[in-house]
Amino acid sequence: MDSTFTIADKAPKLPRTPWRFALYFYRKMSLAIVAILSFEAAQASCTIMLPYAVKQIIDAVTMANETGADVFDAAYDSLVFFALLNLGIVLFSRASGAILVSNGPRLRSIIRRSLFRYLQFHSHRYFVSHFAGSLANRITEIATSCMHSLWTICFTFYPLIIQSTVALIILFNTTPKLALVLMVWLIVYVSISILLARKCQTYSKTFAAARSKVTGKVVDSVTNMMNTKMFARGEFEEDYLGEFIDEEIVAAKRNFWFMEKMRWFQFVSAMVLMVSMVSYALKIWSEGGMTVGEFSMVAGISIMLIEAARGLSRSFLEFFEYIGNISDGVSIFIQPHDIVDQPGAKDINVTKGHIKFSKVDFTYPEGLAVFKQMDVDIKPYQKVGLVGFSGSGKSTFVNLMLRLFEPSGGVISIDGQDIQKVTQDSLRESISLIPQDPMLFHRSLMENIRYGKLDASDEEVIEAAKKANAHEFILQTEEGYDSLVGERGVKLSGGQRQRIAIARAILKDSPILILDEATSALDSITERKIQLGLERLMEKKTVIVVAHRLSTISDMDRILVFDNGEIIEDGTHQELLDKSHSNDAEGVGHYAKLWNMQAGGFLPE
Repeated sequence: MDSTFTIADKAPKLPRTPWRFALYFYRKMSLAIVAILSFEAAQASCTIMLPYAVKQIIDAVTMANETGADVFDAAYDSLVFFALLNLGIVLFSRASGAILVSNGPRLRSIIRRSLFRYLQFHSHRYFVSHFAGSLANRITEIATSCMHSLWTICFTFYPLIIQSTVALIILFNTTPKLALVLMVWLIVYVSISILLARKCQTYSKTFAAARSKVTGKVVDSVTNMMNTKMFARGEFEEDYLGEFIDEEIVAAKRNFWFMEKMRWFQFVSAMVLMVSMVSYALKIWSEGGMTVGEFSMVAGISIMLIEAARGLSRSFLEFFEYIGNISDGVSIFIQPHDIVDQPGAKDINVTKGHIKFSKVDFTYPEGLAVFKQMDVDIKPYQKVGLVGFSGSGKSTFVNLMLRLFEPSGGVISIDGQDIQKVTQDSLRESISLIPQDPMLFHRSLMENIRYGKLDASDEEVIEAAKKANAHEFILQTEEGYDSLVGERGVKLSGGQRQRIAIARAILKDSPILILDEATSALDSITERKIQLGLERLMEKKTVIVVAHRLSTISDMDRILVFDNGEIIEDGTHQELLDKSHSNDAEGVGHYAKLWNMQAGGFLPE
């Protein structure tokens, strides 16, 4: 693995090329694959030897007719051999089929779990840059393509190799010239088919990417269906999606037309060889160079092999399409992890919640500098409000604390522990976040609240819901705490979702609490009702409140005023109101100006 290619320690070490990626998972069921290959080799050998058994029967019958012997007595051994070959085909093929049924779903499950686990370690920025629906579709496509690729190898390519080997051995012992012609044709035919199919792989990868893009767009539109209805943009969405569908159609046609040209080559070459082989065998037989049985065997083996080879047209194309799907998915998923735990990182131990930013720099990858040499010291159990216009740096400050972003310089510490030197999971376990837009799973209300503490009892969940003033509305739902909330909580109102998020944070009970406009979606009466719950939640915790409604932070111990990535004012609500700026035309501080500018309790843009 390239040393510059950073992967989280707990993430599966997945290869970055499609072939190695597939082999990585095939090794996990190597015994099953060996068993399948063994049974398929036996099945393929029995199949290709059927014409040889028929030859034995015909020769025996011919001899019996010439000598006047009983036909069935003369052909008895050959008939038994023929029957055993057919029995072998049935038993060996069903044995490999049973292994396939037992292990196929397990292989797909392992691949999907591994990809999902790897995906979890990507940064917040990665998920912002990719459609959720497209990622989910790719996980399924990669797993399915890996499985189908293996089955194509085991049940198509490998049996053909066995059949060709056995057939050529039999033919060389009967008529070396025909065997040589067939061998050369097979080598040339398969080589050209592989070259054409590899070229088709590029088209297949493009087609797979276009297909995933369409899936992502469909999921995006369906997720925002309410927007579509409210703006009456049904036709616009249809036309918008149509553009991407048209791109997919172009990619599909390019891919399928190339496949069709490849099939023309394979079918024509197979037809020419089949006619030539049978004609040549007929010529040898007419000259007395082989018996009737041998002619029947040569014709039968040739037809069976050529038919199997002709079937490769579809198999090769499908196989390289699967590889194209894997390649496309791997290129998207198997990327370096932006934010990883350092080797030997330990769990953070937060007892007081003392947060300190020491000369912190942060610049977005696009080059936008936000913080330069920022120093902030938030004492244990302090209640701190963050205010400022949109884009002033409040969200970046919080994201750096959560390690959703990494600083380009300086140190962020909690209780004296550098957060870049501790595990991300332990850091986030120590911080409860109530976002402005609550994120809920399409699961029951009980499960969504319990997400804050997985081992919490039902009674603890209900108590947390009561403190968040959510218990009453939950009981009014159709199934109470067992009610499903819909995708991202769409069955709940904004205020109800917010109260579930608050209940979840109450249950988590972390030493550090971040409220990002946690009550902005609530009406004034509901907000007052849950203030007591929030006050209990804030006890003996370090609290950071991001606010646009300044009245929500007027009783904070301290308020930090952000402007263009700098903290320009720091103090209590009253101290900041009393602060004056001599160089300001109005003679008041920035916070005081914001307070005076409030419209309906919220900051203007």
